[in-house]
Amino acid sequence: MPVVAAAVCPHPPLLVPEVASGAAPELDDLRAACLATIDALSTASTIVVIGSATSTPSTPAAVGPAASAPTTPAVVGPAASAPTTPAVVGPAASTPTTLVASGSAALAVPYGLVWFPAAAGGSFGAYGAPGVRVGSGDPVLPLSLAIGGWLLEQSKAAGLPRTYVAVPTSATPTECVDLGREIAAGNDRVGLLVMGDGSARRSEHSPVHLHPRAEIFDTTVANALQQRDLDALAALDPDLAAELQAAGRAPWQALAGALEGATLTPDLTYNAAPYGVGYLVASFT
Repeated sequence: MPVVAAAVCPHPPLLVPEVASGAAPELDDLRAACLATIDALSTASTIVVIGSATSTPSTPAAVGPAASAPTTPAVVGPAASAPTTPAVVGPAASTPTTLVASGSAALAVPYGLVWFPAAAGGSFGAYGAPGVRVGSGDPVLPLSLAIGGWLLEQSKAAGLPRTYVAVPTSATPTECVDLGREIAAGNDRVGLLVMGDGSARRSEHSPVHLHPRAEIFDTTVANALQQRDLDALAALDPDLAAELQAAGRAPWQALAGALEGATLTPDLTYNAAPYGVGYLVASFT
C-alpha cells in the first residue's frame, strides 16, 4: 500500500526544550510546525522514520529472536564498545527507554528497528558510529532519528509502532529513491517521518561560513516540497549537498521514491534559517 501520509521535519537538538534549557524561543514556531505536521501521521498503522547517518556497521548485523527478546524482529549488532554478547534493541513501542544522540542530551523515547539499507546489505543493525555505542542498557540512534523519535512522542502518532531507517550520507540518489520505493511497497498503511536539515551555510553566523549557493539549494528543496516535484528531489546533487552540509539530501530523495505511488497533497508550513541552517517543514496528506 502506498504511503498514506508523510511529514518532513528538521532535527536541530534545540527543538527539545530540555536541551535548549528554555532559551530558544525562536524555535517555538518551528517546534509547533513539526508537531502539527506529525499529527497527521496518526492515520497510519505504522511509522517509518528516515534520517541520515554518517557511519554504519562494517558488516551486516544479525537479525533474530534471542531467548529474552520480543517476539517481533529485534535489532542486534556489534558496535565497537558494545558487549561481547549482541545487545537486543527493542522494538517495544510502548516501552520508553533512553536514546542518547551523539552531541545532544539524553532523549527518552521508545525505540524500534534501525535499518542500514545500502551499506549493510539491507540488514537491520545497531548504530556504531565512533563514540556512539549500542549496549543492552544504552541504545543509541543518530541525531536525526533520535529527534524524530522525540517529536513522535509529543504527537498524536506516539502510540504507533515504528521503524527507524538510517540512510548513509554516502548513499547515491538512486539508492535513496530505491529505498523509498521499497518502504512504500509493503502492505502496511505507512506514515513517513522524514528528518533532514537544509544547508548549514546560510549566513555568516552559520555553523560553517556562508556559501553563495546555500540559499538557492534550500529554495530548490522548498519549492520541490511545496509542489510535490519528486523529480527535483531525486535530482539533488549529493556532492553539492555535502559541500553545503545539507543533512536532508538522502532522506528527501528517499521521500521522492516513497511518494511515487501516492496521491497526497503537499503543504510547506515552515521555511526559515534562524541559526544560519535551513529548516523546512512540510506535510503530505
